[in-house]
Amino acid sequence: MKTPLIILLGLLSITTVMAQESILGFAPENAKKQIQLETAFESKLNARNLEEWMQKMAAEPHWVGTKYGEENAKWMQKQFKSWGYDTKIETYQILFPYPTERVLELTGPTIYKAKLTAVPVEGDPFTAQGDALLPSYNAFSIDGDVTSELVFVNYGIPKDYEVLEKLGISVKGKIVIAKYQGSWRGIKPKLAAEKGAIGCIIYSDPQDDGYGRGDVYPKGAFKNKTGVQRGSVMDMPTYPGDVLTPGYGATKDAKRLDRKNAPTITKIPVLPISYEDAQPLLEALDGAVAPTLWRGALPITYHIGPGPAKVHLKLKFDWKLVPAHNVIATLKGADYPDQWVMRGNHHDAWVHGANDPISGMVALMEEARVVGELAKKGQKPKRTMVYCAWDAEEPGLIGSTEWVEDHKKELQQKVIAYINTDGNGRGFLRAGGSHTLQAMVGEVTEVVTDPQTKVSVKDRSMARDMTNGGTDAFELYALGSGSDYTPFIQHAGIPSLNLGFGGENAGGEYHTIYDTYPHYKRFKDPEFAYGVALANTAGRISLRLANADVLPFDFKQWHNTVNRYLNEIMSLTENMRSDVEKHNMMVDKNLFELAADPMKPFMKPEKKEPVPYLDFSPLQNQMAILKTLIDTNKIDISKLSEILKNTRNKKLMMAEHVLTSEEGLPRRPWYKHQIYAPGFYTGYGVKTLPGVREAVEEKNWKEAQEQIEVLTKTLKNLAIFLQELNAVK
Repeated sequence: MKTPLIILLGLLSITTVMAQESILGFAPENAKKQIQLETAFESKLNARNLEEWMQKMAAEPHWVGTKYGEENAKWMQKQFKSWGYDTKIETYQILFPYPTERVLELTGPTIYKAKLTAVPVEGDPFTAQGDALLPSYNAFSIDGDVTSELVFVNYGIPKDYEVLEKLGISVKGKIVIAKYQGSWRGIKPKLAAEKGAIGCIIYSDPQDDGYGRGDVYPKGAFKNKTGVQRGSVMDMPTYPGDVLTPGYGATKDAKRLDRKNAPTITKIPVLPISYEDAQPLLEALDGAVAPTLWRGALPITYHIGPGPAKVHLKLKFDWKLVPAHNVIATLKGADYPDQWVMRGNHHDAWVHGANDPISGMVALMEEARVVGELAKKGQKPKRTMVYCAWDAEEPGLIGSTEWVEDHKKELQQKVIAYINTDGNGRGFLRAGGSHTLQAMVGEVTEVVTDPQTKVSVKDRSMARDMTNGGTDAFELYALGSGSDYTPFIQHAGIPSLNLGFGGENAGGEYHTIYDTYPHYKRFKDPEFAYGVALANTAGRISLRLANADVLPFDFKQWHNTVNRYLNEIMSLTENMRSDVEKHNMMVDKNLFELAADPMKPFMKPEKKEPVPYLDFSPLQNQMAILKTLIDTNKIDISKLSEILKNTRNKKLMMAEHVLTSEEGLPRRPWYKHQIYAPGFYTGYGVKTLPGVREAVEEKNWKEAQEQIEVLTKTLKNLAIFLQELNAVK
């Protein structure tokens, strides 16, 4: 039986340390000063600023390349300067396709032309801005003009194609229609093309994102029948950023790929539509009735096809270079100016973007404002603070990726950590990132109070996890992709975090014309209390990293987490082997029975290829060596000289980079990190120990053993690093 959340909150609050007397990375006397600083920081945060700034920034559509997007960047630059930051705008020239023609029509057995337009709603004037609103489309779909029979593929993920294969249904030469959800949207056309489809349509089913969830906008928060989710379908698991400049900055004079050779543009045309436009297409399908788990909430019988529904899809884009404006605000550190703590949030949106991303952007700005105010009063951070407002995140993490690629060498030498935020709302703290930072983040979240329950944000999140069958330990989730931390951790090997509140702010406004200030004010965070909570949490983390005597990296919790990842992969391999052996034993048994009774009706099953034994012992041995080194890596900060502290900190700054390989992951060398990566077929979803795990999942046994060797080498490098670190005492 699950323990009620309210009881768990009470039990956890009893055990919470109300006032920390010691802080990871600080000598006792400096810990007291830091606590006082953080208390002063929190007291100055003002929710009214967040609301006023959101009203300003989300007043007009501001996707990358728009005039209002540039105005927002210049306005933020002015704000940061007024708070004492050395601020500049760094601009990159990036490829951004704008739709010039969108046609979707059912040509048989009935006729229907898709409207492809969301309707304005009463009480929200921002939804009635007409031609100023960005048309609904998927960025980095190719141009195309295709006509074919339609096939319903559920969410269009690998297991759905396994079902289709068992049913004897092929999508080769067809146009597929898939539901949003289930995976990142870019996986749907990627898989469809691999299976031979010539076009892809994506719609939001009301069961997942409409009246099946709750009342629709404007009565409720959820997607009405005309709402459409925009979004990029760039193949970001191959590489994010500007599609024409892989691995280097998209500066004005950069050498660019020919667009036809850009590997991250889709192979087939793809278009998102509303469930109003999807229903006539799905109604026209025949063939097998969709499995129970495939059926949505539309008042129809869901059939798979193919046909007799036949559709015509035509798309054209302008394929122009547009400017992406990154705002970079720097507050020079008092003691260690060449050691940087970085914060970032993007400022571009698909339309107005009140929730995504402005709710996070205004929290970052309020955090920066207060840090600047404290600095003016003599409480300047020891290390340099860099606040960033990224452009062109929505079409493919482009602004941040180009900036990191352009400044990679300097960043690897100077950045201690990057802390990312994005959209934000009411509810529970979600925190992910490098597990060397887990202990420090756990300490911070103990002293930030949840606005609603008045317990710590750590206790509230842990209580939720426990009611859902989780443990009573605070844990960071592993980072895959989906926001601007990706180039920092995955490509440059810089420790990173991603923070945000949510869980009680559900709605259907995501990437639609309905992501507006009125929608956010009613349904997301009416008092902007969780915006303040985000600024408080991220600000305390940033200040601790900026002022620590010794950087608060903890390798013990990192080791526990990575060891769990390794055990997962070994168990996965053993289970796969066991399943194959059981299958083959049943085949042998059936063949024996057939030989004994040749008159018995029998369809001869095929044996499966056996799973070979992979040698994981090098990894297990290396993890054991690391545990010994980590257990002996104990220091008394108060006894370290300033020289030793500086030596140790400079060493610690390289810890995450040690976990990268310059060769990168198989078939996608842009991704350097050997512990975390987005999955090749999951998009945003993380794959831990990705080289080994994905090879095992794909049953590529030769590559799996090769990747075990690569990962072993990475862990050996970490062991050498820890040996050198242990010597600094």
